[in-house]
Amino acid sequence: MTHPGTSAASSHGAEDRIRLRPARREDLPHLVPLLLRLKRLNEEFDPLLKVRTDAEARAQAVLEADLENPQSVLLAAEGSGADHGKLVGIVRATVRERPFYTPEKEGVILDIYLLPLYRRHGVGEYLLEETTRRLAERGAGIVTAEFPTQNEIAARFYAKRGFRPITALHARTL
Repeated sequence: MTHPGTSAASSHGAEDRIRLRPARREDLPHLVPLLLRLKRLNEEFDPLLKVRTDAEARAQAVLEADLENPQSVLLAAEGSGADHGKLVGIVRATVRERPFYTPEKEGVILDIYLLPLYRRHGVGEYLLEETTRRLAERGAGIVTAEFPTQNEIAARFYAKRGFRPITALHARTL
């Protein structure tokens, strides 16, 4: 059984692994380290994604802004069993305008991170399905995911679920 504002996965045993719910302000001390783990992982994929020294304070500010933004989706994944009540994952997404294209609103998955113990077993797919559903509720007609180009695991994960590249971001240092 789910509680208002929460969801249980419908397949793959994910409902036995996590409980996904909207994040709350009191979750931030636990979500900040999860978000930073993801950003440090991104740094391993590309040196242009070097994590700043003030990243913890910036993560706190970004997550606080997400909580206030009605276009944002900020979800907390709670563990089960011995990890019951412990936050083991985070999802950040938002809806943004596409002024030149249809559909006019794009749901952008900015960050999905799960502790390694919670990966597989359909949990990532569940996070994607729930995030997509919540973005659609906010008016998104297309969903995209942003992740480092060199992250082949993420590329395969999304491709397996029908995502394909539509734009490219190229960079160089100055």
